[in-house]
Amino acid sequence: MITLDKIDELDFEKTGGLIPAIIQDARTKTVLMLGFMNKESLTKTINSKLVTFYSRSRQTLWTKGETSGNYLELRDIKMDCDKDTLLVYAIPSGPTCHTGADTCFFESNKPDDVDTREFLFYLEKVIEDRREYPVEGSYTNNLFSRGIKKIAQKVGEEATEVVIESQHDKQDLLVNEAADLLYHLQVLLTYKDVKLIQVLECLKERHS
Repeated sequence: MITLDKIDELDFEKTGGLIPAIIQDARTKTVLMLGFMNKESLTKTINSKLVTFYSRSRQTLWTKGETSGNYLELRDIKMDCDKDTLLVYAIPSGPTCHTGADTCFFESNKPDDVDTREFLFYLEKVIEDRREYPVEGSYTNNLFSRGIKKIAQKVGEEATEVVIESQHDKQDLLVNEAADLLYHLQVLLTYKDVKLIQVLECLKERHS
């Protein structure tokens, strides 16, 4: 994450005081838009946690969503190797493009668009985001607030439900209970700072 003390490392002068900022959805990884930032807008972005650009047409700062309400909530900022371009990870609160499209490149950016084979990684990002940025009324946040004992208990309960349903012939019920188990297991892994990829690497190593 670029912090305020790192801003002076960026090469704003190469492009006349402005640097391009590529905005990417922190959870789906879909590219949402391209904007430009100067030192002031980058500073405001970091301080407010809302993505703010410099408008070249109006020659003023503008926070994305200040008119539409479709803000971009900051999650992370990275600089490239030449220190003259930013990659900004954010969570959109609505369509990003002024046309009403999800992105300025007219791509769809919805959870349903995530490849099913990649959904567990998407879910991991969602759960991690809930941990870092709690949402009132969130079931995931309720679990985190109750601690590891409650989370572990839920994993045990859901595992038991899977065992019970496996003894019956209703496949849809087994699928639902297995989904509950995977979700609660992912919450437990996130609570313990274990990445899903670590589990998969362990399985892969065993397989080989």
